[in-house]
Amino acid sequence: MSKSRLLFSAMSSGVGKTTVTCAVLRALRQQGLSVAACKCGPDFIDPMFHRAVLQIPSVNLDLYLSSKNAVRQVLGAQLRQADLTVLEGVMGLYDGVGMSDEASTWAVADVTQTPVVLIVKPTGAALSLAAQVRGICQFRKPSHVRALLLNPCSQALYARLAPMLTAETGLPVAGYLPPMPENTFQSRHLGLVPPQERAGMCETLDDLGRQCAQTVDLALLLCLADSAPPLDVPELPNPARMMAGARIAVARDEAFCFYYAENLSLLERSGAQLCPFSPLRDAALPSGCSGLYLGGGWPELFAAPLSQNIAMRTAVQRAVQGGMPTLAECGGYLYLLASLQDEAGSSFPMAGVLPGGSARKGLRRFGYAELVPQKDSFLLARGDSLRVHCFHYWDSDMRGSDCIVTKPDGRMWACGFARDTLFASFAHLYFPGKPELARAFVEAADAYGKQCKAGGAKKELTI
Repeated sequence: MSKSRLLFSAMSSGVGKTTVTCAVLRALRQQGLSVAACKCGPDFIDPMFHRAVLQIPSVNLDLYLSSKNAVRQVLGAQLRQADLTVLEGVMGLYDGVGMSDEASTWAVADVTQTPVVLIVKPTGAALSLAAQVRGICQFRKPSHVRALLLNPCSQALYARLAPMLTAETGLPVAGYLPPMPENTFQSRHLGLVPPQERAGMCETLDDLGRQCAQTVDLALLLCLADSAPPLDVPELPNPARMMAGARIAVARDEAFCFYYAENLSLLERSGAQLCPFSPLRDAALPSGCSGLYLGGGWPELFAAPLSQNIAMRTAVQRAVQGGMPTLAECGGYLYLLASLQDEAGSSFPMAGVLPGGSARKGLRRFGYAELVPQKDSFLLARGDSLRVHCFHYWDSDMRGSDCIVTKPDGRMWACGFARDTLFASFAHLYFPGKPELARAFVEAADAYGKQCKAGGAKKELTI
């Protein structure tokens, strides 16, 4: 297993961590290295950019949603498949849960002993940048910061800033990326516009990689990555044998694209066969499926075409109401409602499994939380607890009341539907934090599939 790893962080959001990370990933790939990637925190979109560069899944490292050992296991799996693994931080280096460093980028660096390159945005400051960097390095010991990288920065400004920053901070400056407005990643609600929706994405990534090779000291970055100590990785249990009845249909298209790669991997390791399908384009669920996973995404941007696909809406409605074990998260939850408003405020019929509709209300109940079901379901027993993440601009007049969600600051609310065959809510679940969720889903799908083959009576959903 390779031990080489490097983490890109910053003093705050908005300095181009994803741009720099993608540029370095592409440049290293262009030099013939095998590279893997990770994202600190719960974000779904940045790993899509990593995957666009590498053509292999990127994973999340989250110390709130999972344990230290789980984070090491997820990172270890990436280290096994590449010469080098690049981690992208979240927010500023020390920004964690609430006003603490819990689950921060620094905490991930500390738990995994990963060298950090601090991205510095040289806008409106000069010597003060050195003061900020020294403050970052002294705030926690060790800070794990081993080098700086300037973005965006002109060649002329870099020539003046780099020697000063090294003299004042003792840290090498590993180069810079110049302003590249034609290669900027655009944003919308929930984050960056995903790479699959951007024309010319491959050319953009190639441009970033070529520029990085010219103005970033890749040899220094590789040296820093190689300086990381071996990672102590707890062993993963051996994968379960494939369960013949566990064929889980997974909604995968432009409308439903928010999935943790680790969730899908754990379902497969637990014995499931995953069957992707498109609620936008397909007319039926995959043949023989015995479970349904409706992840998050942007169904609100595709409300009209989702609604126009009556055959799929009907198929999903019949499957869920007929007792097929179903997990619906956030966007998947919106799809199960009776109606969904698009950005213009027009309302469209959806699957109609759950009562009520949804509309844009702004960012609500955002962030980490703990979820406790008040009823038994195929995933969780009543009174069990699960750490989750919530991030949605659309809200519903029927949020459900089968779970209690509590944020770290004490705010709490009721939400979700937890039934024998359905778990649906605005919460995103992270299976590495509770691996038994994957096993429970697979076992429920297997039992349903075998029941269908035997022609036995199935338990229909009651709302």
